[in-house]
Amino acid sequence: MNTIVSDWQVVSVMDKDEHIGDVLWATCVEDMTFRFFKGDYICTSRIIERQPSNQLIRTHSGSIYQALGEGKDSIIQLSDFELLRNGFSPQVIQQLNDHSGQILQ
Repeated sequence: MNTIVSDWQVVSVMDKDEHIGDVLWATCVEDMTFRFFKGDYICTSRIIERQPSNQLIRTHSGSIYQALGEGKDSIIQLSDFELLRNGFSPQVIQQLNDHSGQILQ
């Protein structure tokens, strides 16, 4: 096992109506690879395999994540992917998009 995560989401990355792929966005609980500290957010490379029975997720880079608890599915646009990689959750990205273009006073 590489990394144990909680508060996880499988995020579908879309380019308009085209599905580009899925990534895991989660909070680190424990990391045996020493890449992440406890509490760090993690945004993985593309998911290539999911094993729902034991909540294991394998990514394109070869990492394996064990997801604890209930997860959720989210969708973002490819144009927002850099925000996701920089730590913004899909829900915060949605809020930013909902309020973009509004004039703040």
